[in-house]
Amino acid sequence: MNSHQRAAFGAAILAAALSAGGCDKKSGGRADAGTETSPFTAAAAALRTEGLQSERAFTMLADLVRTVGPRLPGSPAAAAAIEHMRRVMDGLGFETWLEPTTVQRWVRGEETAEIVDAAGRVLDSLTISSLGGSVPTPEPGVLAPLIEVDSIDALDALDSSARGAVVFFNRRMNPALIDTFRAYGESAVLRSGGPSRAARHGAVAALIRSVNPRIDDFPHTGLVDYDPAEARIPAASVSTADADRLSARLKENPGLRIRLKMTCADLEPVVSANVIGQIRGSEKPDEIILIGGHLDSWDLAVGAHDDGAGCVQAVEALRLIQACGLKPRRTIRAVMFMNEEFGASGGRDYAADLRRKTERHVAAMESDRGGFLPLYFTIGGPPSIRRKYIAHDRAFRSLGLSGIRAGGGGSDIGPIVQQGAVPMGFIPNAQTYFELHHSGLDTLDKVHPRELELGAIVLALGAYIVSEEGF
Repeated sequence: MNSHQRAAFGAAILAAALSAGGCDKKSGGRADAGTETSPFTAAAAALRTEGLQSERAFTMLADLVRTVGPRLPGSPAAAAAIEHMRRVMDGLGFETWLEPTTVQRWVRGEETAEIVDAAGRVLDSLTISSLGGSVPTPEPGVLAPLIEVDSIDALDALDSSARGAVVFFNRRMNPALIDTFRAYGESAVLRSGGPSRAARHGAVAALIRSVNPRIDDFPHTGLVDYDPAEARIPAASVSTADADRLSARLKENPGLRIRLKMTCADLEPVVSANVIGQIRGSEKPDEIILIGGHLDSWDLAVGAHDDGAGCVQAVEALRLIQACGLKPRRTIRAVMFMNEEFGASGGRDYAADLRRKTERHVAAMESDRGGFLPLYFTIGGPPSIRRKYIAHDRAFRSLGLSGIRAGGGGSDIGPIVQQGAVPMGFIPNAQTYFELHHSGLDTLDKVHPRELELGAIVLALGAYIVSEEGF
C-alpha cells in the first residue's frame, strides 16, 4: 500500500468510527501532517479522545503505588513492581518480557542529627535523609564541629579548618531561573560531588542542603557519587527549613557541633530486570521506537512523579495506539528501566543486550520529568530531522503543545542514543517538580490525572508518527 492509499484508508476508517460514535480510529498514513485533513492530525484527535475519556494512565499509576509503594533497586518491592507491570502489559495483550540488569542494593537504616553546644548540651534536632549509597557513621556516631560553605570553590579556598569537621553545603536553588532543571543541576553537584571533596579536606561527614526550591521540613535524597581516590565519608541531606535554621545558629555561635548517626549500608548486588512490552511493526518490525521510564524509586515516598508517571505513560501510549486501531509500520516498545536512581545500569544493560544486534532503534523517548502538563515536543539529532518533522507541528499543537523544538534525551536512553537512536520526547511544566522529587512528598495526590494522560497521548502520537515516517 503506497502513502496515498494508506491515507485514504485511514480517512475511511476515521469517518466510519466517527459515524459509529466510537474511538476515532484511523490507520497509517504519511500524508502532509501540516494540514487539517492530515492523517496525523486525525490520529492526534483519536488518541486525545480515547485518552481523556478514560484517563487510564492514572488508574495504572494508582495501582502501582498502592500495590507496591517505594521501589529501591534490588528490594523486594522493586521485584514486586517488575512482576506487577509485566502482568499489566500481559493483560493488555502486548508482547512482554524481562531482560536482566544487575543493580546495587542499599538500605537506609537509622538517621539522626542534633545540634550540640560546646558543653555537650543538645540544642535542637535536624531533619535529615541519608544520601543514596552513603556509608554509615561509626557505631557511636559522629560528633564534630560544623563548617558552612555554599560551593566547592568556597570549600577549596579554606585553610585546614575542614579537617575533622562536618562540612555543611548550604546553597539554595536559584529561584530566578525559569528552567528548573538548570537550577537543579547547579545545586545538585554539591550533593553528588561535595562529600568526596569534603573528604579531600579531611572532613568526617557532609551535610547538604536539600535541592528543593521551597522552604519545608522534607529532606530530599539522591545519589552520592564517591570519588574512588578519596575516603568515603557519611553524607546526608538536611531539609531546607532546617538548613536555614542551622545556618542562623552557626552565625550566632560558630562553636556549635553536629552529632550524626546513620546506619545505612550497602548490600551485595543482585540481578533485577527491565520490563518490556511492545506492539510489533506491521512492515518493519526490526526497527524500534522506544518509549521509556524508570521503575525504581527512592524510598521516602512512592515515586509517583519520579518515575511511576513515566512508566505508566509509556504503557498507556501503547494502549492508546492499540485502542484506536492504529497499525504502526515500525515496532513501538515500552521499556520500564530498573536502577536509574543508582547509576542507570538498566539503560546500559538494555543497550548491551545481545538482542539489540538484530534490531535498529530509530528513536527513543524517556519520560522522567514528572507527570505534569506537556508544553512542547522535542527532537534531537541533526537539524535536518527536525526540519522533516516540523511538517507535523500542527498535529502536536492540536494536543495543546506549543509545537516542536530541539532537545530530547534522558539517562536511561542515553546508551541506545549513542548507538544511533534519535532522542525525542516532551517537556512538561516542571515548575513544582523539584519540590516533590526524591522526597516524602512524591505521592499519588500530587499527580493530576488529566495532565498525566496528556503526556501519554503526546508520547503515543510522537511514537506513531515516527513509526510511519522514519528518518
